[in-house]
Parts: sequence; C-alpha cells; structure tokens
Amino acid sequence: MGRGRGELESAVMSVLWAQSGPVTARTVLREIGDADLAYTTVKTVLERLTRKGVVARVSVDRSWRYSAAAPRADYVAELMLSALDHSGDRDAALVRFARSVSPAEAGVLRAALDDAERGDE
Repeated sequence: MGRGRGELESAVMSVLWAQSGPVTARTVLREIGDADLAYTTVKTVLERLTRKGVVARVSVDRSWRYSAAAPRADYVAELMLSALDHSGDRDAALVRFARSVSPAEAGVLRAALDDAERGDE
C-alpha cells in the first residue's frame, strides 16, 4: 500500500533530521527502509522539498547531498500555519486547538505568547 505525499515528505524529513550532515538520496531511501519505495520517488520528494526551501542541497563529488534547511520545530510550525491558512476560519481553528492541548502544553503556549508580547525571542 502506498503512502501519501505528506506522509512520505514527513518520513524523508525525519531521516534528514536524524543525520549529522548532508546525505545522498540513496541514504534517505535506505533509512526509510521501505522495499516498495523507488529511488526516483525519493529523489522527486527531495527535489520538491528543496524547491520549497525545506531541504538544502550541496554538490559533493558530483552527487547531491541533502539536509534539513531548518530544525524540526520550524518545519512543524510552518505546517501548523499552513493548516490555519487552509482552515477557512482561523479563529475557530485556534480556539479548537487551544482547547485540545494539555495543561502543560497550554502553559508553554502562554509563556510563548507572553514572550512574543514583550518582544522576547
């Protein structure tokens, strides 16, 4: 059974975040560990993510090596913002999200909002 594009992108990104430096598409394919997944599919996903600016690539010994362009938290935040943009009602989506987090997570959100209000990073 095939996986969706978002699921495959997530798997590719998880591999890249786990690496200590840029890796080849073959390394990404091997680390995903799906015998049904084609090398060309991984290359296509890596190229798409590179065009989106989510993945960086460098040429090493006449082959491309890929790495995550930003930490996982930045990527997830962008996904969340994109989901809000597509929600049709940002306010309702934010309220639903706020009501679904744990008390500890709500505390993290409150602290982040307080920091943002003060202009802290």
